Amino acid sequence: MDETYIKVKGRWTYLHRAVDRDGQILDFMISERRDLAAARRFLKQAISANGAPDRVVIDKSSANLAGLQAIIGVLKLTPSGRTVEIRQLKYLNNILEQDHRFIKRITRPMLGFKAFHSAAATSAGIEAAHMIRKGQIRANGASVFQILAGLAA
Repeated sequence: MDETYIKVKGRWTYLHRAVDRDGQILDFMISERRDLAAARRFLKQAISANGAPDRVVIDKSSANLAGLQAIIGVLKLTPSGRTVEIRQLKYLNNILEQDHRFIKRITRPMLGFKAFHSAAATSAGIEAAHMIRKGQIRANGASVFQILAGLAA
Protein backbone atom coordinates (compact mmCIF):
# COMPACT_ATOMS: atom_id res chain seq x y z
CA MET A 1 0.00 0.00 0.00
CA ASP A 2 1.19 3.48 -0.84
CA GLU A 3 -0.06 6.87 -1.88
CA THR A 4 0.71 9.31 -4.65
CA TYR A 5 -0.23 12.94 -5.21
CA ILE A 6 -2.73 14.52 -7.60
CA LYS A 7 -3.84 18.16 -7.80
CA VAL A 8 -7.39 19.18 -6.94
CA LYS A 9 -8.28 22.90 -6.92
CA GLY A 10 -4.59 23.76 -7.06
CA ARG A 11 -3.82 21.77 -3.89
CA TRP A 12 -2.11 18.41 -3.65
CA THR A 13 -4.39 15.57 -2.52
CA TYR A 14 -3.49 11.96 -1.91
CA LEU A 15 -4.46 8.95 -3.98
CA HIS A 16 -4.07 5.92 -1.70
CA ARG A 17 -3.60 2.66 -3.60
CA ALA A 18 -3.13 -0.99 -2.73
CA VAL A 19 -1.90 -3.77 -5.01
CA ASP A 20 -1.18 -7.43 -4.44
CA ARG A 21 2.18 -9.10 -5.01
CA ASP A 22 1.36 -9.65 -8.69
CA GLY A 23 0.64 -5.95 -9.29
CA GLN A 24 -3.15 -6.37 -9.46
CA ILE A 25 -4.98 -3.33 -8.14
CA LEU A 26 -6.90 -4.14 -4.97
CA ASP A 27 -8.33 -0.77 -3.99
CA PHE A 28 -7.85 3.00 -4.20
CA MET A 29 -9.17 6.12 -2.47
CA ILE A 30 -8.63 9.88 -2.69
CA SER A 31 -8.25 11.90 0.51
CA GLU A 32 -7.38 15.48 1.28
CA ARG A 33 -4.96 14.56 4.04
CA ARG A 34 -2.25 12.00 4.64
CA ASP A 35 -2.99 11.23 8.27
CA LEU A 36 -4.10 8.45 10.59
CA ALA A 37 -7.81 8.91 9.83
CA ALA A 38 -7.28 8.69 6.06
CA ALA A 39 -5.03 5.62 6.41
CA ARG A 40 -7.58 3.87 8.65
CA ARG A 41 -10.45 4.71 6.30
CA PHE A 42 -8.53 3.37 3.29
CA LEU A 43 -7.41 0.20 5.06
CA LYS A 44 -10.91 -0.48 6.34
CA GLN A 45 -12.26 -0.08 2.79
CA ALA A 46 -9.55 -2.29 1.26
CA ILE A 47 -9.85 -5.04 3.87
CA SER A 48 -13.64 -5.13 3.67
CA ALA A 49 -13.45 -5.52 -0.12
CA ASN A 50 -10.53 -8.00 -0.29
CA GLY A 51 -10.21 -9.68 3.11
CA ALA A 52 -7.43 -9.49 5.67
CA PRO A 53 -3.89 -9.74 4.29
CA ASP A 54 -1.12 -11.99 5.59
CA ARG A 55 1.54 -9.37 4.88
CA VAL A 56 1.47 -5.62 4.20
CA VAL A 57 4.40 -3.70 2.71
CA ILE A 58 4.48 0.06 3.23
CA ASP A 59 7.05 2.81 2.94
CA LYS A 60 8.31 4.84 5.90
CA SER A 61 5.01 6.74 6.31
CA SER A 62 4.16 6.92 10.00
CA ALA A 63 0.47 7.57 9.22
CA ASN A 64 0.21 4.31 7.27
CA LEU A 65 1.95 2.40 10.05
CA ALA A 66 -0.36 3.84 12.71
CA GLY A 67 -3.42 3.12 10.56
CA LEU A 68 -2.30 -0.47 9.99
CA GLN A 69 -1.66 -1.03 13.67
CA ALA A 70 -5.09 0.40 14.55
CA ILE A 71 -6.92 -1.77 12.00
CA ILE A 72 -4.91 -4.89 12.83
CA GLY A 73 -5.63 -4.33 16.51
CA VAL A 74 -9.32 -4.55 15.67
CA LEU A 75 -8.86 -7.62 13.39
CA LYS A 76 -6.55 -9.48 15.81
CA LEU A 77 -5.74 -12.33 13.38
CA THR A 78 -6.00 -13.16 9.72
CA PRO A 79 -8.33 -15.94 8.54
CA SER A 80 -5.37 -18.32 8.38
CA GLY A 81 -4.77 -17.82 12.11
CA ARG A 82 -1.50 -15.89 11.78
CA THR A 83 -0.87 -12.32 12.74
CA VAL A 84 -0.51 -9.76 9.96
CA GLU A 85 3.13 -9.08 9.12
CA ILE A 86 3.95 -5.41 8.52
CA ARG A 87 7.06 -4.79 6.45
CA GLN A 88 8.08 -1.14 6.47
CA LEU A 89 10.92 -0.82 4.00
CA LYS A 90 11.36 1.92 1.46
CA TYR A 91 12.19 -0.23 -1.56
CA LEU A 92 9.93 -3.27 -1.11
CA ASN A 93 6.83 -1.61 -2.60
CA ASN A 94 8.50 -1.09 -5.98
CA ILE A 95 5.62 -2.78 -7.85
CA LEU A 96 3.24 -0.14 -6.56
CA GLU A 97 5.66 2.71 -7.15
CA GLN A 98 5.98 1.64 -10.77
CA ASP A 99 2.19 1.40 -11.07
CA HIS A 100 1.88 5.05 -9.92
CA ARG A 101 3.62 5.96 -13.15
CA PHE A 102 0.51 5.06 -15.14
CA ILE A 103 -1.74 7.34 -13.06
CA LYS A 104 0.74 10.20 -13.22
CA ARG A 105 1.05 9.86 -16.99
CA ILE A 106 -2.71 10.35 -17.37
CA THR A 107 -3.29 13.08 -14.75
CA ARG A 108 -0.19 15.23 -15.31
CA PRO A 109 -1.31 16.70 -18.67
CA MET A 110 -4.72 17.47 -17.12
CA LEU A 111 -3.07 20.03 -14.80
CA GLY A 112 -5.27 18.94 -11.92
CA PHE A 113 -8.98 18.75 -11.21
CA LYS A 114 -11.48 21.50 -10.39
CA ALA A 115 -13.48 19.56 -7.79
CA PHE A 116 -12.81 16.75 -5.37
CA HIS A 117 -15.76 14.64 -6.53
CA SER A 118 -14.68 14.91 -10.17
CA ALA A 119 -11.15 13.84 -9.19
CA ALA A 120 -12.58 10.80 -7.41
CA ALA A 121 -14.82 9.85 -10.34
CA THR A 122 -12.10 10.38 -12.94
CA SER A 123 -9.49 8.46 -10.97
CA ALA A 124 -12.00 5.60 -10.55
CA GLY A 125 -12.40 5.53 -14.33
CA ILE A 126 -8.65 5.66 -14.89
CA GLU A 127 -8.09 2.82 -12.41
CA ALA A 128 -10.89 0.77 -14.00
CA ALA A 129 -9.45 1.25 -17.49
CA HIS A 130 -6.01 0.30 -16.15
CA MET A 131 -7.46 -2.84 -14.56
CA ILE A 132 -9.09 -3.82 -17.86
CA ARG A 133 -5.86 -3.17 -19.77
CA LYS A 134 -3.90 -5.34 -17.32
CA GLY A 135 -6.41 -8.16 -17.80
CA GLN A 136 -7.59 -7.97 -14.21
CA ILE A 137 -11.23 -7.67 -15.30
CA ARG A 138 -12.61 -10.06 -17.87
CA ALA A 139 -14.92 -8.58 -20.50
CA ASN A 140 -16.99 -11.75 -21.21
CA GLY A 141 -18.50 -10.12 -24.28
CA ALA A 142 -19.39 -6.86 -22.52
CA SER A 143 -18.31 -3.51 -23.90
CA VAL A 144 -15.84 -1.32 -22.03
CA PHE A 145 -18.69 1.10 -21.27
CA GLN A 146 -20.74 -1.68 -19.64
CA ILE A 147 -17.77 -2.76 -17.55
CA LEU A 148 -17.05 0.81 -16.40
CA ALA A 149 -20.73 1.39 -15.62
CA GLY A 150 -20.75 -1.78 -13.53
CA LEU A 151 -17.66 -0.69 -11.61
CA ALA A 152 -19.08 2.77 -10.96
CA ALA A 153 -22.31 1.38 -9.48
